[in-house]
Amino acid sequence: MAVAETPPRIKQAARVETEAAAYARRADRIAIRHGLGRVVAMIEIVSPGNKGSKHAIASFVAKAADFLRNGIHVLVIDPFPPGPRDPSGIAQAIWDELIGDPLPPRPSDQPLTVAAFDAGEPLVANVDTLAVGDSLPEAPLFLAPGWYVNVPLEATYLASWRVTPRPIRDLLDTPAPRGKPPA
Repeated sequence: MAVAETPPRIKQAARVETEAAAYARRADRIAIRHGLGRVVAMIEIVSPGNKGSKHAIASFVAKAADFLRNGIHVLVIDPFPPGPRDPSGIAQAIWDELIGDPLPPRPSDQPLTVAAFDAGEPLVANVDTLAVGDSLPEAPLFLAPGWYVNVPLEATYLASWRVTPRPIRDLLDTPAPRGKPPA
């Protein structure tokens, strides 16, 4: 069997990459490996693309559930509020895929989530909810069932922001609301 290197001879072709697909492809993911190379944990930072379509969110949830079913612990940082495709949040969507039982209810004034899943027996979901503007918590990253290290999310974010080039910071930085000093 041979594979053609030139485009097919057709009269019309349409190709489009959605913004959601581009975001999802650039999703922030960190794999933590055992000294022998086996992946033991994943850190996933939810992007707008992960929630951009029914397929995108189903793919994200299935991937996280597959990691957990295969004994890979997962830390999910979701800086976006629940939407029409994850009305109870991404942590609940993952839990539904695995267990089907509800997690403790989320306070309505805390729409953001950091969820640490321990893939041991029993499977455990540690969910921390946040309001917009809250400091990010130290989150447990499980390396083995019941064994974790704390990930200093706020300190890591601030350290990264400090070394971000000024022109990029200027693009992202917004003025402080009236009456509040800049942070």
